[in-house]
Amino acid sequence: MAVVRNFPRTVKETENLWITLSDGCRVAARTWMPEDAEARPVPAILEFLPYRKRDGTAVRDELTHPYFAGYGYACLRVDMRGNGESDGLMADEYAAQEQEDCLELIEWIAAQPWCSGTVGMIGISWGGFNGLQVAWHQPEPLKAVITICSTDDRYSDDIHYKGGCILNENLGWAATMLSYSSRPADPALVGEEWRGNWLNRLENNPLLALTWLGHPWRDDYWKHGSICEDFSRIKAAVLAVGGWGDAYSNTVPRLVNGLSSPVKGIIGPWAHKYPHFAIPEPRIGFLQEALRWWDHWLKGEETGVTDDPAMRSYIQDSLPPKTMYEERPGRWVEDDGWPGSNAAVRTYNLGPGVLSETATEDAKLEISSPVTTGRDGGEYCAIWLGPDFPGDQASDDDGSLCFDTEPAGEAMDVFGAPAVELELSSDKPVGQVIVRLNDVSPAGDVARITYGALNLCHRGSHETPEPLAPGKVYRIRVQLDDIAWRLPAGHALRLAVSTCYWPLIWPAPEQATLTVHTQGSTFYLPVRADLNDATQPFQPPESAQPLALGNLREGKNVREWSTQGSVHTLSIVDDFGEDKDLTHGLISGSVGRETYTISDADPLSARATTHWTQTLSREDGWSVRIETFQEMWADGSHFHINARIEAYEGDELVFEKAWTDETVPRRLN
Repeated sequence: MAVVRNFPRTVKETENLWITLSDGCRVAARTWMPEDAEARPVPAILEFLPYRKRDGTAVRDELTHPYFAGYGYACLRVDMRGNGESDGLMADEYAAQEQEDCLELIEWIAAQPWCSGTVGMIGISWGGFNGLQVAWHQPEPLKAVITICSTDDRYSDDIHYKGGCILNENLGWAATMLSYSSRPADPALVGEEWRGNWLNRLENNPLLALTWLGHPWRDDYWKHGSICEDFSRIKAAVLAVGGWGDAYSNTVPRLVNGLSSPVKGIIGPWAHKYPHFAIPEPRIGFLQEALRWWDHWLKGEETGVTDDPAMRSYIQDSLPPKTMYEERPGRWVEDDGWPGSNAAVRTYNLGPGVLSETATEDAKLEISSPVTTGRDGGEYCAIWLGPDFPGDQASDDDGSLCFDTEPAGEAMDVFGAPAVELELSSDKPVGQVIVRLNDVSPAGDVARITYGALNLCHRGSHETPEPLAPGKVYRIRVQLDDIAWRLPAGHALRLAVSTCYWPLIWPAPEQATLTVHTQGSTFYLPVRADLNDATQPFQPPESAQPLALGNLREGKNVREWSTQGSVHTLSIVDDFGEDKDLTHGLISGSVGRETYTISDADPLSARATTHWTQTLSREDGWSVRIETFQEMWADGSHFHINARIEAYEGDELVFEKAWTDETVPRRLN
């Protein structure tokens, strides 16, 4: 990645700027802008997050915001209330208070003497969510948004539920936020009040897993902040960016096809990271693309962005399955939408072990998958860049009904969202079906192309689910995630159907047996015509000067399965190491740990535990450590959660809080 050191305008950084909201709450901002901005006002770019500008996002902020500032923008990286150096408390993600604060910030920014009056929002994940959510309110100064790895649909495409099935990421992310939001402000910035504010923050930290488990259906809680409820409210120009290795790639096509405001989409091979430093490569000149977007919509310059194709997407070449890729070969293509006029749908029939475009034999096939089917599914959302991608699918296929095509006579590009309609019955009133589309090589390697899941009680609606009538035959539809994948000649497609997907998805209360009627089942495969239209639409990546860090402890990522008798355990350690920011001396470290256990033939044995450690210190002797713990299990009627926070100042325990056997009723899940 090329580092740009000489910008058209000299950049002035303000390490901490207090902005007082109308209710008296101070939020903390780190800013970069041209040093002559008050004499020559510039548009502003806002990134609004709970992840701590002082240490949490400092590395990526340093690569990105000074770059924009050097080309004539005022950039503000603001911590939400209740996080980092900001005052107040945070009650939930994407709350109304968060959006109100951001709307007030935008008006404040637009009125500053260094701002020209126009504002853009940029962000990945949480920051990508709230850019869209704030645009939904139509604040007059907000003219453009760049949203990366985000969602327009908080229920169906976030880290809580997939097809109405509970994702284990629901607990995992709740544990992460409990840990993140338990850290104090830096005394070097806030002074002696840091300790009282910290203890108040610890006392009032919410146990978000309970909130999210308490809304298992698509109700008003999830509709709030889901801009797909009314795309027409978005007036700002939206550049939507995603990656095939990320959990949020479906959002980009929906935004491109659904928004009536100016919108463009880019999807690369990446995991959950900014595309100028993401893996797998190839990376792109994302900051240059962003500048083209900002210069047009915030400065009124003609940069050609309105002439860009609606979608620029990367078709990944087939590779043997690995849990970590540094690079994905493939090619960039351009389309007029998603999947665009170059794509058509092929229809396949299901037969015993067969997926065919011609007629197949009728059969009734039963499946009740082993509880560990899904062990090679990888992480739901690959954020930390450890060994998180799906592994070889052969063992998961052993616990599934599999339907294979003949080896392809020529290469084809799977391009869009495959879907399957299954005619099936269940012997239990609650059940799940997981469908994977796999690439089977002549050597026998099995790579997951894409997948989908459905809580069968949600077959008709996520808002008003209904139990299954055991033995009754239903026709259900499962849409798989959008994907762009080249299947080589000689490789076969495999449709794999299972009744569980542990540890990505929490199991149903009973182990159901599904009977699939092949005669009434159909698979729909979107295929893009091979137009030999590969393009290179992006410049090489650039960035500002990296942050000066001193590493004190190397990080590591571990993902290990073990089996003792009938008990299977996945252990995950994400150790982020410990680093010193050489510009101000703050030392920060972080370790996350998760375990998932389940016993053969017993879905009620499922258990998930988390343990996070956060450390902050300075060489003058100030140090704090926060330990957070959560565990979740279930019986047939309720989910159960235990949680605990321990906070230390030096070696002294100064705060402890526990939640003991908190319960949430199971509702058809």
